[in-house]
Amino acid sequence: MIPIGSTIPLQRTPWVTFVVMAACVGLFGFELYQQYTGRDLAAFFAHYGWVPAQFSEAVGQGRLPRLLPLLSSIFLHGGWTHLIGNLFFLYVFGRHVEDRLGAGCYVLFFCFGGVAAMLVQTYVAPFSTVPMIGASGAIAAVAGAHCVLYPTARILTCIPIPFFFRVVRVPTVGYLLVWLVLLFVSEWYLAARSEQLMTWRAHLGGFVAGVIFGPLSVAIRRRRTRKKRMWRSDSPLIVENSRSGRP
Repeated sequence: MIPIGSTIPLQRTPWVTFVVMAACVGLFGFELYQQYTGRDLAAFFAHYGWVPAQFSEAVGQGRLPRLLPLLSSIFLHGGWTHLIGNLFFLYVFGRHVEDRLGAGCYVLFFCFGGVAAMLVQTYVAPFSTVPMIGASGAIAAVAGAHCVLYPTARILTCIPIPFFFRVVRVPTVGYLLVWLVLLFVSEWYLAARSEQLMTWRAHLGGFVAGVIFGPLSVAIRRRRTRKKRMWRSDSPLIVENSRSGRP
């Protein structure tokens, strides 16, 4: 199931979504450059990725933990599949959530979703030394917000069938439920075959954060817009009299 679009028309160009996608691609190119030049990519991920054990150790010792990785880890990815999958979902869901929230509010919401996902996983596995990277948690928050803000939307989904592709319209709620199940199954399978950290709880935490704070962000934006309109309507208008030269 490959998402390719939504039936909801856009009102404005989603510049923030495009910038985030470009940042992810650019940093992934930098990762490839690091690997090509023979530098230790694991050390790079350990420094800029989010490591729950480092946070827990700093808090336990009463030190201020490094918080920059909470944000930098969102834009790093561990492979082509990881990157392309996230870009697909961000393109489909992010554009419409940005359209609803506005550019400024969407930036804060996206970062908050990613941070919430990291902290949920830290709570579940506080002593894990595996660096967490990727925008999956933030995108899960965006998907959760899209599910609440556009409950009647349909996701144009490409289903690969032998020898041809078929595009169907899937309800947003149904699509995301299937996505969550597939996410859990795939991560369980990978964790069983290797020492990879199961981060489905982080994705679920991001999704729940999006469901809760997506509508709240819309309400805050509407309130701010209403206050601006009230302030403009209450402001005295000064009309200059061209004859007398006085206001």
